[in-house]
This record gives sequence, structure tokens and C-alpha cells, in this order.
Amino acid sequence: MTVSVPLVVILGAIVLIAWRYMGLRAWHILVCLLFGFFLAATSVAPEIRHLVAAVVGYLSSR
Repeated sequence: MTVSVPLVVILGAIVLIAWRYMGLRAWHILVCLLFGFFLAATSVAPEIRHLVAAVVGYLSSR
């Protein structure tokens, strides 16, 4: 699955809202980015991609 630009924009908007209104600090964002980066290099990454593709497919068919 190729992550589309709209999905990245939606996730970025969620992070921006959390940062501005929920007290998310810059170091929280950095930790989350590093976690995602290193998680993508593990053997779990294909299952996560499959799960995200299934959720996106389900939501787009509704």
C-alpha cells in the first residue's frame, strides 16, 4: 500500500490539533516520529500496512 497524501495530511492535522489544544509538546512529537520510523523497520511493518489498508478500504466503502 502506498500512503496517499490525503492520509498524511489528515494525520498531520491530528498532530497539529493535539499540539495546539491538547498540550502535546514538541518532544512528544519527536518521540512519536522516532517510534514510527523505527517501527517501520521491524518485521511488524507489513502487518501494520495491511491493517491500515483494510481500515482505509473499509472507510472508503462506507
